[in-house]
Amino acid sequence: MSIAKIADLPTVQPSYPLPAGVMVPRKAPKAEIYYPESDGKPMGETDWHMTVIMYLREALRYVFRADERVYIAADMLFYYVEGRPRVFKVPDVFVVKGVARHSRRIYKLWEEQAAPCVIFEISSRDTREEDVGSKQVLYEQLGVKEYFLFDPLGEYLDPRLQGLRLSGRFYTPIPSTADGALISDELGLILRPEEEMLRLVDPSTGRAIPTTAEAMAQAQAEALRAQTEARRAQTEAQRAQIEAQRADRAEAELARVQAELALLRAQAQGE
Repeated sequence: MSIAKIADLPTVQPSYPLPAGVMVPRKAPKAEIYYPESDGKPMGETDWHMTVIMYLREALRYVFRADERVYIAADMLFYYVEGRPRVFKVPDVFVVKGVARHSRRIYKLWEEQAAPCVIFEISSRDTREEDVGSKQVLYEQLGVKEYFLFDPLGEYLDPRLQGLRLSGRFYTPIPSTADGALISDELGLILRPEEEMLRLVDPSTGRAIPTTAEAMAQAQAEALRAQTEARRAQTEAQRAQIEAQRADRAEAELARVQAELALLRAQAQGE
């Protein structure tokens, strides 16, 4: 290294004696490792894949909306080896329990200290082999408790909804119901395939968690019903007020007539 370059570095005086005026250059700081935020690939291969991914993300966030220690993400780079920015996976949707629910750019396992408890992969032409191969092995090793695979069009998986649950150190298949649904112990939900969609169902009510569009439609319908009920209540109140006023007038008229009759009787008796 040239003298000029050495001179440019910060210096520190060592504890051992050196000739007067001689300084030792400080070690250059270790370069910070950059972990990319995107792998350059689209979120979903088709509109059907995109629809399922976005539905799962929003529906799960709705289900766990009251729990500040449940984090749900979609299409986020998941780094699981510190210092190796080229080693990552991009789960379509994943759920982590025990971490703060705040926005993230990427997910670093060594910083969060919590692996996902549930991962969804929406299988496609480009991902089907990895979904049932290297991803399954990795998620098993990382301790992901439940791993679900869904094929919207039924082109690559049979059955098109499959689930694995960690039993000890290895995955075992989750048995399906007669209609092809699976039960997630980690989520407390039923997963039910419906045409090209994967729906999340509340087992206590048997109702599917609505999509964003369905939720908006339901909210609008409820608002309309509330407005209708409010107008009906207002109409009934006005009708009751009118009836009360009519009754008051009738009572006042009766009192007036009775007073006149009493006056006439008194006059007649006086004569």
